[in-house]
Amino acid sequence: MTITLLIADDHPIVRDGLRGIFTGENGFEVLGEAAHGAEAVTLAEALKPDVVLMDLRMPGTDGVAAITELARLGNPARVLVLTTYDTDSDVLPAIEAGATGYLLKDSPREELFRAVRAAARGEAVLSPAVASRIMGQMRAPAQEPLSQREIEVLNLVARGSTNKEAAKKLFISEATVKTHLLHAYAKLGVKDRAAAVAVAFERGLLGS
Repeated sequence: MTITLLIADDHPIVRDGLRGIFTGENGFEVLGEAAHGAEAVTLAEALKPDVVLMDLRMPGTDGVAAITELARLGNPARVLVLTTYDTDSDVLPAIEAGATGYLLKDSPREELFRAVRAAARGEAVLSPAVASRIMGQMRAPAQEPLSQREIEVLNLVARGSTNKEAAKKLFISEATVKTHLLHAYAKLGVKDRAAAVAVAFERGLLGS
């Protein structure tokens, strides 16, 4: 079976290179090329390729927006992201938008062929670097929420109360206030009062 492809990348030399790679390999046919996300969506709708090789950072409509739009339209093409970026801010939005796979542009040719074949079958494809990043995130402990009492203590600290003053206002011992603060520090990943208050505000946990 011949796998049909659409190449979406804003760099002509990259598109030319990819076209050359796949044209010279049995089992692949390049149907078209797009220079930005909006064009990729239009061509994917018109040409109905099996797989779209999608760059992420393109002018105008970027790769994630294009993937999102293809999903909204119910386009059957599998999207394989092919990019130079492997940061969380690039990987996760693309996968959440509906990309079938995520590969880096420095991947060997054979790995690219395998990835496209797998994507065409609907299999998830991730470069080793991206897979390691995602697995690391999955293994990270879930962020434990602050208790209501810990939030109350931090609110008072944010307003300038000392531990003694906070204890008096909450009708608890000063030692208990310290314990609540230590638990809050651990949950927020900080080491002192100022940092705890700053992070709590940033997460919207404290009143204005």
